[in-house]
Amino acid sequence: MKREHRVAQALADAIIAGPCEVDEYIARAAQLLGRKHRWIAPFCRRMFGVFGTSLEQRDRARLTEWITSDAGYRNAWLARRPPRIVRYVLDAPRMSPRHGALAACSLPDLPTPGDLAAWLGISTQELDWFADVRRMNPAEGALCHYRYVWVPKSYGMRLMEIPKARLRAIQRRVLRGLLDAVVVHRAAHGFCRGKSCRTYVEPHVGRAVVLRMDLRDFFPSIPAPRIHALFNTLGYPHAVARTLTALCTNAAPMTVAKRGTTSWLDAKRLGIPHLPQGAPTSPVLANLCALHLDLRLDELAASMSCDYTRYADDIAISGDEALRRNVHRVALLVTRIASEEGFAVNHRKTRVMHRSDRQVLTGVVVNDKPNVRRQDADLLKAILTNCVRLGPESQNRNDVRDFKAHLAGRVAHVTSLNRTRGDKLQEIFSRIEWPR
Repeated sequence: MKREHRVAQALADAIIAGPCEVDEYIARAAQLLGRKHRWIAPFCRRMFGVFGTSLEQRDRARLTEWITSDAGYRNAWLARRPPRIVRYVLDAPRMSPRHGALAACSLPDLPTPGDLAAWLGISTQELDWFADVRRMNPAEGALCHYRYVWVPKSYGMRLMEIPKARLRAIQRRVLRGLLDAVVVHRAAHGFCRGKSCRTYVEPHVGRAVVLRMDLRDFFPSIPAPRIHALFNTLGYPHAVARTLTALCTNAAPMTVAKRGTTSWLDAKRLGIPHLPQGAPTSPVLANLCALHLDLRLDELAASMSCDYTRYADDIAISGDEALRRNVHRVALLVTRIASEEGFAVNHRKTRVMHRSDRQVLTGVVVNDKPNVRRQDADLLKAILTNCVRLGPESQNRNDVRDFKAHLAGRVAHVTSLNRTRGDKLQEIFSRIEWPR
């Protein structure tokens, strides 16, 4: 590293280390360089004119670049006594101010990894072990923090990356104590408290056209740098943001990634740190990373008097005549916006559903009112009836751990959409004899 750049970095650290005022800039620069060079005062005034009082730790690289390009700083190196570092001026890490709507969020102050460890109720050694910032832990085996399960989906396979008990408890602490305090966009309905698939579909009931699109590999497509940038935006210093990112992301070993993928690129995406599908923090982090996507698609829908909602990776836009005439153009715009925001559309799942069709979103029919599909209700009725006749063990073909709670949830879902049909299913469910 050139000496000029090293001194510029030290100047940037000194400027950021205290109050954002011109006189303070001058004093800290002079302290760093051991004397008050004549060029320092005009240099600091120019810097204040560019950056004002908004300098934070995250601006270090941008400030260093500006310093190295400043004419006064470059001319200082031509003088008989060029700048040299006499003493470093550093400040203890501190939380950065949050701007806009984030300013109202009540988040814990965690300026250092030690503060983070104490907040999580673990030692700093345990924090280092679970975060594994440098990815030195074994990728597989008893010491690995995740277990991996490939499950089939409509097209191909999905990798479930399930954190083990202690890491899952830490992630839940991050979720409840930190992430739940951050408000997501109003169009996001998946994994949001007080929202459900019913609230997701209700804006699209009775519309002339419903456009349904799907984001491909929603969780794995969000890499660790985006999560790090999110925690930085929430005000956490670099070291804490890096540790939180490592706690909430995972890189699957390539031996696992290749088992369920046919594409080397898909396996490679799983092999770099990303949001794991199976971690309790991943849904909320994905919603927060999709904020700009939601903002842009919401504005696109509003420009045509349409409605937009998103349930995890499912996108729905509905409208009347204006959308009917331009639906394919809107689909292209959605694809372009998603690509610009770091996501990809799964075109095989794109559907344009007119009023004459059965309009279905997340398994809910929305033509006239939110309703469950007949075949789904009939299938559930058959399972419940067989549970009464043959016992619940005969119907638990996928070895669901808590099959009673699983069936109760499915019955409750039907009830929330169709009370009459749900009451009939509830009556059958009540007659099942569960093993003690």
